[in-house]
Amino acid sequence: MTFKNNLKTALTGLRTHKVRTILTILGIVIGIASVILVMSVSRGAERLILAQIQGLGTKTIAVLPGRQPTGPSDFAQIFSDSLTERDLTLLQRRENVPNLENIMPVVFGGESASYESETYRLTIFGATDLMSKIFDLQQPAQGSFFTEDDVRRRAEVAVIGSEVKEKLFGLNNAVGERIRVKNRNFRVVGVLPKIGQKSFFNFDQMMIVPHSAAQQYVFGIKYFHRFIIEADSEESIARVVRDVETTLRNSHGISDPDKDDFHVETTEDLAETVGAITQVLTVLLVSIAAISLLVGGVGIMNIMLVSVTERTREIGLRKAVGATRRVILKQFLIEAIILTFVGGILGIVLGVSLYLLISLAITQFLGLRWSFSVSVMSVVLGLAVSAFIGIVFGLYPAQKASQKSPIEALRYE
Repeated sequence: MTFKNNLKTALTGLRTHKVRTILTILGIVIGIASVILVMSVSRGAERLILAQIQGLGTKTIAVLPGRQPTGPSDFAQIFSDSLTERDLTLLQRRENVPNLENIMPVVFGGESASYESETYRLTIFGATDLMSKIFDLQQPAQGSFFTEDDVRRRAEVAVIGSEVKEKLFGLNNAVGERIRVKNRNFRVVGVLPKIGQKSFFNFDQMMIVPHSAAQQYVFGIKYFHRFIIEADSEESIARVVRDVETTLRNSHGISDPDKDDFHVETTEDLAETVGAITQVLTVLLVSIAAISLLVGGVGIMNIMLVSVTERTREIGLRKAVGATRRVILKQFLIEAIILTFVGGILGIVLGVSLYLLISLAITQFLGLRWSFSVSVMSVVLGLAVSAFIGIVFGLYPAQKASQKSPIEALRYE
């Protein structure tokens, strides 16, 4: 019996029991769709985060308080007060870090701001006049950035994001008006154009003020949440990192690097960390999704065993007219493979469709630059896995069918 005839016979058997066929492939559809969705979302998230990291620039280095987190107990360290004004002064000295081009101290946090009867919850970002250069921001759509002199004087001035302007001022001009935060009145000197999410911050929902004013009037602290440093070239990044670590250890009286109360991160370090985390999460989530594939495979085997029992007389009749064990084996194995292959295709279509909807929702409602991209590997993997399941879970029922005695099969009621 040719493969074409085997295929026709298998398709006829599947069409005869349409409801059973649909229910059988449902588990495979869900399993493959889950795998496609998980792999695509993980890849999209990784690309989004890497794009945010690259927005900081290739020469950017971040100094954060607390030692490098290695476990859940270490994350509280990032809120420590180990970065001080003295550290900033030492790092600014050319003899300590010769290849440092720029350094910007940063403090930030969420606060409520009000103007007349309007109130809006925003992010206060305390920085210096280097803010626009380091984050590669566009020039304010209205007004200008505050100056270095404003930072020295602890001036109560602010540059606000487009959403802050819209929520507090509507269509009215904001420059020159005063926003009230923590019983202090900050004069608006600039309004940013619509920027959205960039380098982990949503600049549309931000109020940028001199860090000195933010420390004294808003947060009531004398330390910094981080330093953002620019090296003079990509080649000197490693040298700058070493000099920063040496300077801060000397400043904090630390001789053992394992006892550092700060840690330094480059954009390359962040990218590697993100890649490692997303890979682990992808493997974990795909493993969970694979459970539904296993359930679907078991379901196919059960349905095929029921089908073999119901078609016992058919098997006996075919054997009586000359069908060999091999022909019977092929017929039922092809049926199982068709079931899983069709389930795999439908699962891929469902997975891609769901991912498209998720991508549109994230872009539309969260304002993130989420790119829709489906991995070819995930599609190939989906088809390969579905075919593999068909062979593995269809082989036992097919063998059971091929081993039936024609005489006993014809007697079966």
